[in-house]
Amino acid sequence: MTKATLLSRVGMLLLGGLFSVLLSSCAKIVPGNEVIVSVRDQRMMVLKEGAPVKSYRISTSKFGLGDKPGSMNTPLGTMRIARKIGSGAPSGAVFKSRRPTGEILRPNSPGRDPIVSRIIWLKGTERRNRNAFRRYIYIHGTPEERTIGRPASYGCIRMKSRDVIDLYRRVGVGAEVRVIKGSLFGLPFSSAGEGFAQWGPEGGGGAGQTRIFRGGPSI
Repeated sequence: MTKATLLSRVGMLLLGGLFSVLLSSCAKIVPGNEVIVSVRDQRMMVLKEGAPVKSYRISTSKFGLGDKPGSMNTPLGTMRIARKIGSGAPSGAVFKSRRPTGEILRPNSPGRDPIVSRIIWLKGTERRNRNAFRRYIYIHGTPEERTIGRPASYGCIRMKSRDVIDLYRRVGVGAEVRVIKGSLFGLPFSSAGEGFAQWGPEGGGGAGQTRIFRGGPSI
């Protein structure tokens, strides 16, 4: 075997190994559906290929909006799902430091307000939410389901257990989560999905564009 042939084979092996690593890395990021959270509506919407497919009531921070370290604000802007924690855990399973404690709480258990059921850990992609990951900003379940629908959290985005479990199976690591101040109503979407959007009477726009979001049921 000549030196040139040997070097060629080594190069091919290295490239093959690098390609495999890249494929493995990409396989761990499955963005799937996208999520929009409206602070005004206290509602979350899941989009598939630009069309709304699911809607849930949620709860953002009772301390307002922002991303200052040490604050208890909910950050605005575009983030991505960095980690998903709690696969297979029963509804109401209590988590402390992202580990299950073995305790299970029923909704609205008196005097209890831990993280339950699922954790979806967010990472900022913009200057205005760059601290989200190290501030431990999650989408997570709460036993205080009576507070869902109004700002009541300490910075995270809270959901009912059954809803966060449903969301967890719909979104993958890398999926976009966008938190907006304004309302979901009136946002343009590419097409209708499961009765969540309808054609609006306002003029303009071509075929295939949904102009008015009418809302939809909380799961």
